[in-house]
Parts: sequence; C-alpha cells; structure tokens
Amino acid sequence: MQALGRSVIARQRMARLWGLGDRSEPSSFTPGLVLMDGDDAPVSIAPFTTSKDEGIPAIIKLEARAAFAPWEGSELSPMLSASIGHVLPPSLDEADAGESADKGLLLPVSWQAMCHDQELAETEIQPHVVVLTDALQLAGRPGRLVEAIDVIKRRFPGALLWCPGIGGPDNCAVYSWFGVDLFDTTRSQQAEAFGAVLSGEGPRLNEPTVEDDVDHWSLAIAEVRRAIRDGNLRELAMKKSLSSPRLVEHMRRHDQLMSQKNGFLNQIVSEGTTLRIHSSDSHDDPIITDWVRFMTESYSRPEGVDDVLILLPCSARKPYSFSRSHRSFRRALGHNAAHEVMVTSPLGLVPRDLEECWPAGHYDIPVTGNWGDDELKRVRTMLDALVSNNGYRVIINHSGMEYQNTSCEIIETRQGDSATYHDSLNRLGEAVLNHVRIKRRRGEEVNIANFRSVARFHNLNDNWLEGVNIGGRFPRWKINLNGEQIAMWAPDRGGFSLAKASIPLLDKHDSLPRVHLKSDIKWKGDLNLSILKSWPETIRAGQDLLVMQDDAVVGIGRATAPAWEWSATPGRLGKMHQRL
Repeated sequence: MQALGRSVIARQRMARLWGLGDRSEPSSFTPGLVLMDGDDAPVSIAPFTTSKDEGIPAIIKLEARAAFAPWEGSELSPMLSASIGHVLPPSLDEADAGESADKGLLLPVSWQAMCHDQELAETEIQPHVVVLTDALQLAGRPGRLVEAIDVIKRRFPGALLWCPGIGGPDNCAVYSWFGVDLFDTTRSQQAEAFGAVLSGEGPRLNEPTVEDDVDHWSLAIAEVRRAIRDGNLRELAMKKSLSSPRLVEHMRRHDQLMSQKNGFLNQIVSEGTTLRIHSSDSHDDPIITDWVRFMTESYSRPEGVDDVLILLPCSARKPYSFSRSHRSFRRALGHNAAHEVMVTSPLGLVPRDLEECWPAGHYDIPVTGNWGDDELKRVRTMLDALVSNNGYRVIINHSGMEYQNTSCEIIETRQGDSATYHDSLNRLGEAVLNHVRIKRRRGEEVNIANFRSVARFHNLNDNWLEGVNIGGRFPRWKINLNGEQIAMWAPDRGGFSLAKASIPLLDKHDSLPRVHLKSDIKWKGDLNLSILKSWPETIRAGQDLLVMQDDAVVGIGRATAPAWEWSATPGRLGKMHQRL
C-alpha cells in the first residue's frame, strides 16, 4: 500500500481542510466524498472510491482517484485495503471479539476495538485513514459517537477519518466540526430509492413540478471548506444541526466533552475572526466556558488600581473602549484608578485590562436588553468569585444588572435610567469622586498594569515584565527594558509580538511553555514532527513557545496547530518567530 500525501491547509479546532497529493499543488481536498457504486463527482469533491469484499472477515478497500503519492510517481493512485475483523455491536462493549482488524495505513476501528484492542495504543501504528466501522450504530447511542471520534482524532491526529453511513449534505458541517474528514453517499442513495432527495436541510420528497438537479453534496462540501478557512464552521454546524434533534444532542455532548479537554483552543486568532453567539446553545461553546473558568479561578485585578470595582455595560463595538458609550463613561469617571469590568453575555465579565484579547475583543451577540436566568446566574457567580478573590471595598454598579454582596458596599448609579443618560452619568462620576482614594494613574502605569494582566492570561506569569517602561505610539506600544525593546503590543493579534531580546527573560522566569527539539537537527524554520522531541499537551494555536535544544533555549516559536495535533500531523505545527 502506498502512503497518502497530506497537508493541512486550514484548521478550526478539531476540523481541518486537508490538501491531498503534492503539498504545493494538491490534487483534491477534504472534507470530501468517498464514492460508492453508481456515484459520480469530480475529484476535487470526491478524492476516493470504495468497495467491499463481503467475505469472512470482510475486506474494505479505499482507492485514490488521483496521484496522492507524488513521490511514488505522478500517475500512481494509491490503493488502501484492510480486513475489518469481527465487529460486535456497540451494545456489547464489555465483550472481546477476539479477532481484530488489520492495522496498516487503512485502519478500521470499532467501539468494541477501542475498548479491548490494546494494539491500538502502540505508537508504531500510524494510519493515513481511519474508518469508524460502527459509526451508524454509535450515532444512535447517546454520547458514544462524539466520544469515539474524539478518541480517534487524539490518538491518530495525522489520519483522515471516515465514518461510513452517517453523512449527508444536511449534517456534514456538524460531523466536520467534530473532526470527520470523509463522507459517503449511503444516505443519499437510500433517499433516492424512496423517491426522496437528501438536501442540505435534510431529506424531503421530490417535488414533481420542479426538476431537482441541484448537486447538494457539492454545495454542502463547499460551504464546509469555506467555513473552515474563515473560522466560522461552528456557526454553520449550529445552523445545520437544527434539522435533527439527534444532531443538536451531538453538538451539546461535543461541547460538554471538549470543555473537559486541553490543547484544542486558540490563544490568538487572525484579525477579523468573530465568535458569533446567535443561539442559546452557543453560550456553552468551550472557548466561553474556558474564559469563565479563568475569570472565576485565576484572574486577579491589575496592580496599582484602587479596591473599587466599577461595573459597566458592554457595547456592540469591540474593544469596548472604542465605542461611543464607553467614551461617555470615561468622561464621567474622570479617573482611571478604579478597576473597570464590563458585564456582558455570554462571557459574563470582561475586565478593561483584557478587553482586546480573544475572545473578549472578538465576539458578537444579538442585544435585546433581556437577560435569561442562566445568563444572570453565570454573571453573579463570576462576580461573587471576583469579589472574593480580589477583596474590593466598594462596588459602583453602573451595569443595570441587580447584584447583592454582603462583603462590600454597593452603589447603584443607574437607578432605572439608561447607562448614558445625563443623570446616571453624573451619579457615576460622583460615586468615583467620593470613593476612589488613590490618585489618577499616568498613562504608562495603566499600560504596564494592563500588559502584565495580559501576560498572566497569555503566558505562564508576568515576571518577565518586571521593570519595563513603555514607548512608541498608540496603539502599537513598545515595551522596553533598560533601553532595549523586548516586545510590542500587537492590537491585530490582541497579544504581544516578542522581540529577540525577550528570550533570555522568558527563559529565566519560565514565562512560556517549552518545546524541545531533537539534538541532531538544525532549526531553520517550521516546527514539525520530524524535529520535535517533546512538547506540552496544553499548547493552543497562536501561542508563543520557548524552543529548547539540549536544555538550552534557542528561540521562540509560535504554534500554528493546537497540541492535540502534534503527535502525528504532517507538515507545519509551528513556525519560527525569533531565533538566538
């Protein structure tokens, strides 16, 4: 069997857009189709065909439709085949069939095998395509399908995943979001046999007055691929899941499962990326629950601010400081020494010092003015933790949300008025004047305090910023130490751009996660599996990393892939940012 050339072109969490064949000029892509008898589709949409030998045990075959192994010859189309072994139903997960599937480049896997086949844990097994043979049965058992997909993706991150029998134009966005790469036309053929059509909205009977010649699969796959590139696959998956209560259940269980995992989120996103919160289920997105966990368990207010907490409403414009309403608040406050925190849904609380970071500076939600019980409960729980962890003396509540806490004085400044109404702004200013005890901070002091807060959020600590001063111009502030620039604030990233001079500091203070290179290589650019020795399992896409070799720091890299991919995904996992 010949290997498959695979390279990741775009990714979003567990979903990836793969190029197949020559890395510089792929012959096809995934998510894509596996064609069955009677199917027809262009290679760009359908990279593989399949057939099955129904002997005992059955043999499954997967044949490439183009030269996906260019190093073997430009005309060679790889053929993969494997025995699927003896597959018991998922309901018999405590039983051991005793006859396992083949373990080559094509790897059939069942729920029963995941429970009992110890060979699957061996690192020597590195398939290029994994087939979840009982995906259809698992889809009918609560939670089993998303759990099986997650186990396979994390164990074999370099493999394409095919879940036979469950895909369609109506649900390929959902399953792609989970990490499925290949689909087949089983459901489409079944619908056709009953005089129906499987569209992007689900199965329906043919309408005799209209000739239905739409290629629903091509449209659906194009939507999914574009959504992965644009970073909005989750929104597409949420929309498509509404066609089936089972899909909604899968989405919710996937969120619950991912909220318990590390190494799949982004720390930094590209400029223009937006977290769209357009439904109630979106409030349980793992990036939101991760933010809530950080704010509740780890966040501490910036140094140098008074022990006065000012609660302000959010704004449609991000970062909030750029909005008209927050310019009004700033004028009314006339001070910058209190701790400003925005009350918002779905993130709950956003401190002023982190308002440019992902996801706080990049979310969008419909504003109705009405808060649900779950939203109010989340915010109040977060506020209780914030007050408890930071010991505020006074809370000036200009948010419009009712809040009670017996540990400190609370002053309501809205009193039923709008946030920007003249009287409420006057009350806000008076409350600050009467209760803030320290003097107004200089602009540099504010910047340093905010940058140290971001460092505690993005890095392992803020010790590397001890003794710095700020230069340059807004918004790209330069962070200097002893007259030398060590970093710059990059507003398009909502994070730091680290200079070479920062490397000894970051190493000394252990302020970044460390990845280790093999001893016998020369690091020239990309971080990829062939040169890596070890790495932490918590890496997030966009995160800065200290690159080590033989226990010495050699530079800084930046992760392009989250940690779950690093054990087997071919191609770039990170790239060089600075080298000593």
